[in-house]
Amino acid sequence: MLAVSMLVACGTTKKSQTTQSAVALTFNADSAYEFCAAQCAFGPRTMNSTAHEQCAQWIQQKFEQYGYQVTLQKADLKGYDGTVLKSTNIIATAPVRSVATQSQPAPRIFICAHWDSRPWADNDPDEANWRKPVMAANDGASGVAVMLELARMLQQNDSVRLAVDFICFDAEDWGVPQWEEDINSDSWALGAQYWAASDEAKSKTYQYAILLDMVGGQGARFYREYYSMRYARNIVESVWQAANTAGYGSIFPYKDGGGVTDDHVPVNEKAGIPCIDIINHYPDCEQSSFGPTWHTVSDDMQHIDRNTLQAVGQTLVQLIYSE
Repeated sequence: MLAVSMLVACGTTKKSQTTQSAVALTFNADSAYEFCAAQCAFGPRTMNSTAHEQCAQWIQQKFEQYGYQVTLQKADLKGYDGTVLKSTNIIATAPVRSVATQSQPAPRIFICAHWDSRPWADNDPDEANWRKPVMAANDGASGVAVMLELARMLQQNDSVRLAVDFICFDAEDWGVPQWEEDINSDSWALGAQYWAASDEAKSKTYQYAILLDMVGGQGARFYREYYSMRYARNIVESVWQAANTAGYGSIFPYKDGGGVTDDHVPVNEKAGIPCIDIINHYPDCEQSSFGPTWHTVSDDMQHIDRNTLQAVGQTLVQLIYSE
């Protein structure tokens, strides 16, 4: 679904000391797992497909169920091959909250993920599968699933001092397939590029943003991604500290990974909003540093791990409710 733009040797830095206490609220990984399965039940959510349209309606309804105002940012975007992609960014805006001790609106952040499926399993070990669509249980659905569960929690536990919006970016995974000779990084993250250049991105003042990408895979670890460190190092430090406080330091190691062309890049470079990428990294996987199911027909619910969803979700709960 994305391209590795550079490789950075993994290194370590001394983790910062924290006086945070673990929050009492618990992220429900079973619920997130069901949200992931519900998306996959539509089939691969490839661009311009019936499954894509049906899943968009379902995502919208779920956010509205949890008290969010949903805006559909529709656009006809052009894929690398000239295909017109009927794209829909799903923007869920939180109700306005006031900081308890002040008369001003609460600070606002957003969490995002892409929700479309890769149309080609072009990294599958079996070349016969390369032109088959990817179910995208991890590479797409897992990020949306974590966001929906967070939205549900925020409705039920509204003591948070932040306003947390959610954006489901579309047309992320129509990037140039591996059988093409052309390498065009602009062919990825089309929905995020469109949003980041639009008036919608300028209509609110966001303190920062967090991208979730492939956050449900078996055995996943989340290294500190290069562009995240370049543009929003302080947010990276806060998130990794939250993971450590929540008891998931081993899954969020203080190690640096590679630079990834993903939705957070246009958010940083076009919208000017500090945004980090929580994305899995498998340094010892021969098939791909994104893991063995990346862009293969094996990216299905059989390879989704509740423990990974729990680690990511609880880390975000720790971050949000500690602000």
